[in-house]
Amino acid sequence: MRAPVSYDYALIRVVPRVERGECINVGVILFCRMHRFLGALTHLDAARLQVLAPDLDLTEVQCHLEAIPLLCAGDARAGSLSQLSQPERFHWLVAPRSTIIQTSAVHSGLCNDPEATLHHLLKTMVLL
Repeated sequence: MRAPVSYDYALIRVVPRVERGECINVGVILFCRMHRFLGALTHLDAARLQVLAPDLDLTEVQCHLEAIPLLCAGDARAGSLSQLSQPERFHWLVAPRSTIIQTSAVHSGLCNDPEATLHHLLKTMVLL
């Protein structure tokens, strides 16, 4: 078994009313340079979000969330940003912003399998 390698991750959050700072975790972005891995998983709990923001356009939010994994994969459907290198795409995605979709601070960890770690983080930080 190989030694674990470092990775960085950030939670994806929906902040429907930025001035209030309330948020719901809706996904995870994970970057592992050693494995050349950049991935994201999202899950929008529409019922939870509607309690917090009943007037929010959930279709629009879902559309923006669906673009994040495409950008991580370097998929051309994500636009010109998909042409950036993996580290550049990760840093663009986790840059602080004052929009409805934001990311947490970047956290670090060690793993052997970044894909499995991404799924684990989604389960423990978003789905539970």
